[in-house]
Amino acid sequence: MNRFRLYGNSNSGNCLKVKWAADRLGYAYDWVEIDIYAGETRTEEFMAINPAGQVPVLERPDGRTLAQSNAILCYLGEGTDLVPEDSFDRAKMMEWLFWEQYSHEPNIAVRRALLRQPGATESDIDPALLAKGRRALGVMEMRLIARDFFVHEQLSLADISLVAYTRVAHEGGFDLSEFPAVHQWVRRVETALGIEHAEAALA
Repeated sequence: MNRFRLYGNSNSGNCLKVKWAADRLGYAYDWVEIDIYAGETRTEEFMAINPAGQVPVLERPDGRTLAQSNAILCYLGEGTDLVPEDSFDRAKMMEWLFWEQYSHEPNIAVRRALLRQPGATESDIDPALLAKGRRALGVMEMRLIARDFFVHEQLSLADISLVAYTRVAHEGGFDLSEFPAVHQWVRRVETALGIEHAEAALA
């Protein structure tokens, strides 16, 4: 794959998951840091790249662009060991990618983002986010009790996608020590990706 650009924000798990996959696969790319808090995704220049005004975005040398973190993961991972060869395992990987964006990220990542706002307190946040986030972690726990990774006992895009916000779930008020299989999986995936262990994984 020719050298490409990744537009992203280093505080965003959705952006980091794409970066980690690119690094894991040895792709050559240029990282373009976008300050989402300063409104840089809403500039005329950026909106020309992604009219949705969101990061991450992958820009190919031919000018074509691709948004949505898990879509980018699938593009980067095609034909690599991060995507299972077996059709059912591949579909199972996609199942977890869809679940991550629908049932995991909207609760765990959103709660983390709200708590990181200056002056934010627990009383300011919808309590349903905590319950839904814990339910998502419980689903992960059940999947990981008897396995090392989410699909076919090897690292896949599903693990990279899910670890991004799980590893920092403590910043959203979630205690990973209550989910020991998830806790150990986080550390396992961080090691496989060669990234620094998050605080929750070291507890």
